[in-house]
Amino acid sequence: MSEEAAAAGDRRSELLGLYDRALPRVYGYLVSRCGGVALAEDLTAETLLAAVDALRTDAHAPVSVPWLVGVARHKLVDHWRRQAREERGLRAVGTDGAILDDRHEDQWDVRLDALRARNTLALLSPLHRAVLTLRYLDDLPVPDVAALVNRSVHATEGLLVRARGAFRRAYGPEEADDA
Repeated sequence: MSEEAAAAGDRRSELLGLYDRALPRVYGYLVSRCGGVALAEDLTAETLLAAVDALRTDAHAPVSVPWLVGVARHKLVDHWRRQAREERGLRAVGTDGAILDDRHEDQWDVRLDALRARNTLALLSPLHRAVLTLRYLDDLPVPDVAALVNRSVHATEGLLVRARGAFRRAYGPEEADDA
């Protein structure tokens, strides 16, 4: 067996040992702060993937349990920032900041449309809500949206297509409101 293969095997076993030691601490840190098991699991996975990336790019990276807890803290803060940005976008469509449209003579119609759009966004998955908010409310170009949701531009374009379709289905025909 070559020295490189032996070193790679040592790194793998080191990483597996770190995973076993770190998983309960990282997950426990996140679940107690983020308020949801699914979110804690997602952020834990992102944190552990960061460790793998650190080891791939720097063979001498000081990856440890305290370092991973710090990365988890950063991942949680990034999540909160994304969530706050999304909520700001939703508030921008809300009744306090109703978007005026020249086609509507009555501001009441504009406010109802904005309220209906905001309620429809609330029905969507967080990822769909985030990409629609970033693209259409924050008016970010697709490459910037892709960077914020950690996806390729092509994957983000597909995600936007699916999110718009989900929004249209959830929004439904206007006649349904009149019934």
